[in-house]
Amino acid sequence: MTETFIQFAYLVAAFLFITALRALGHPDSARRGMHSAALGMLVAIIATLFEARIITYEWIALGAVAGAVVGYPLGMWVPMTAMPQRIAFSHAFGALAATLVGVAEYLHSYGEAGLSAAQMTALGFEVLLGALTVTGSIMAFAKLQGLLPGRPVTFRFQNMLNLVALVFVVILLMALIYDPYRVDLFFVIVCVSAAIGISLILPIGGADMPVVVSLLNSYAGLAAVATGFAINNNILIIVGALDGASGFILSIAMSRAMNRSFSNVLFGAFGSSSVVATGTESEGGEMAQVSAEDAALRLAFAGKVVVVPGYGLAVAQAQHQARELGDLIEKRGGEVRYAIHPVAGRMPGHMNVLLAEAGVPYDKLIEMDEINERFHETDVAVVVGANDVVNPAAGSNPASPIYGMPILNVSDSRSVIVLKRGTGRGFSGVENDLFFHSKTTMLFGDAKQSLIDLAVEVKGA
Repeated sequence: MTETFIQFAYLVAAFLFITALRALGHPDSARRGMHSAALGMLVAIIATLFEARIITYEWIALGAVAGAVVGYPLGMWVPMTAMPQRIAFSHAFGALAATLVGVAEYLHSYGEAGLSAAQMTALGFEVLLGALTVTGSIMAFAKLQGLLPGRPVTFRFQNMLNLVALVFVVILLMALIYDPYRVDLFFVIVCVSAAIGISLILPIGGADMPVVVSLLNSYAGLAAVATGFAINNNILIIVGALDGASGFILSIAMSRAMNRSFSNVLFGAFGSSSVVATGTESEGGEMAQVSAEDAALRLAFAGKVVVVPGYGLAVAQAQHQARELGDLIEKRGGEVRYAIHPVAGRMPGHMNVLLAEAGVPYDKLIEMDEINERFHETDVAVVVGANDVVNPAAGSNPASPIYGMPILNVSDSRSVIVLKRGTGRGFSGVENDLFFHSKTTMLFGDAKQSLIDLAVEVKGA
């Protein structure tokens, strides 16, 4: 009866997880989806506590307390602008749990001389993917947090070394499946996999983190699947498969949004050097500056305004000021919408999360395909900290490294105001033609302060 109850509870939890994934597909239902996922996890945990294999609850209770102590501050006190690195850090914890379970299960089964080839295969993949994800997630966190350089860090023959190390681990795993009682090989696999995780993420730049974070999420899911097979736990198999598949699909969507392949993201060291696209309007041109007073007058009397947020908005933590400026424009009769590029920021949906947290209604957050049809009727487009995602060279210059990348067609607007800290280039190192266009004016300075200045001037206009 106990086993029947556990499996039925797992079925309920799986239903809740699937329902949660579906709800997360739309901003209006995302909060309900998170509640459904949390409830599903609670059901799964309670059911697992009835497992006959549990000998003592002391360590379980200690783990629950430790998790609550760490998890509450991470969930409640970390600002929305730091969500990308928090998520990367969370992936490291999940993968560490899978790795430790794999190590414990191997040592337990080894002591009882009960390791089959199938179980060894599952355990091998579990610690391989788990250890790789732990160190890879920590590296992603360090890059996003600024503890490591956000630019790609490369050295000679780096990709070849990664490939050789991966092949070496697979060969060791095959040898371990043949002879499961080689403890030395097992821990070599763990250590080398952890080293691969470091070496894989080092050459990836900060702007490629949306793909990397979702891909690491996929790896963590696959590690959970392997854990489920290794310890014969159905809910881990189901949840891991959902996590792995959704992370992989999201990674594909992110790569398409940048017109980049997985191999280019993971091994291309994109953004490691500055490149100037040839044959562009920017050659010999100058950026036209504008004062906050003049820019505010244009916004105060505009009929339709589109705000384009980028990573610079997140760095300046200026999402609340962007919303306040939009509210002031709407009080004067203008229409304000926010253009969301799928890879603007450092995680999938980064701009959506920031603006929603600032109180911007969901129906004003317009995705790229839909908003691109509206730019030709937009009076003023306000670009806040975005660069490559609004660069017209992506569609007009075959020599550009970002050629073919889908962009927001800001240049179709009647007027463009760019809020930017300085004249530097974007992550790709390509000069942005938009900044030199005759309809574009530049408001230099900190994004938050610039938005505050614009709001003050719009209010007094």
